[in-house]
Amino acid sequence: MSALPWLWVPIVLWAALAQTARNAAQRSLVAQAGTLGATLSRFLYGIPFAAAWVALLHAMPGTASAVPAFQPSYFGWLVLGALGQLGATAFLLAAMKERNFVVGVAYSKTDALQVALFGAVFLRELPGPLTLLAIALATTGVVLLSLPQKTPVDGTAWTGRAAWFGLASGAGFALSAVGYRGAALQIPDSSPWLAGAWGVLLAQTLQTVLLGGWLAWRARPALKATVTAWRISAIAGGTGALASIGWFTAFALTTAANVRTLGMVEVVFSYLVSRRLMREKLVRMEQAGLALVLVGLIVLGLQL
Repeated sequence: MSALPWLWVPIVLWAALAQTARNAAQRSLVAQAGTLGATLSRFLYGIPFAAAWVALLHAMPGTASAVPAFQPSYFGWLVLGALGQLGATAFLLAAMKERNFVVGVAYSKTDALQVALFGAVFLRELPGPLTLLAIALATTGVVLLSLPQKTPVDGTAWTGRAAWFGLASGAGFALSAVGYRGAALQIPDSSPWLAGAWGVLLAQTLQTVLLGGWLAWRARPALKATVTAWRISAIAGGTGALASIGWFTAFALTTAANVRTLGMVEVVFSYLVSRRLMREKLVRMEQAGLALVLVGLIVLGLQL
């Protein structure tokens, strides 16, 4: 998997673009199915696309299309990634329900810093000084973009419930990235394409079963809404699957810290698209936040 050291860069950029499109589709689903229903649509309707990608790869000639030799450790890491992603979503929702929810959202953006920590602890992948600097700069920029521009946040809110929920959400996303990276490392003889394809298919199937079961038990109207709005759900699922395939493939090629740091370019894409559509000018804090993210990504590029 190390024979293509630069390939992960365009793959991550592609994944960030696809995720920007997925987020746009999911926003229109939230009003109909709620946040968890929209999240389920991403997983459920993404399965056919992931399965089609797996089938296409196996239809290609050559030994690289052989079915990976899965070991129990592979599924352990994959479950960690899938559960971390679901847990992160739940904690983010909890943060949003708090009065100072914006603080929780801002803290959830620390996932790249936590990825560096968890990656070092669990995978023994130690980021270099430039990578750490890039993570710090980009994270600071994203947090600035998450803060309200008109209404100041009470200083005590930074240590309240919303803050803890936000940090827990960031930790969930970080563990998710580390889990998926760890799973890819368990099948080193497979191509990164197959590692990514199978990872997406298996993870989204597990997430669909778990989240779908929860909604069937506690929120059946949301589950029904995901079926009724099948057209937009299919768009969210398709673009989400394309994004996930990119993320998983990148995790098979490089460290989770590298992927999550460069992945912050998604914030730039989303913000610029949003502002472009709304034709609003960026205020100084937003300009500073975007500049820090871009500088962080440039610093990351210097060590590649």
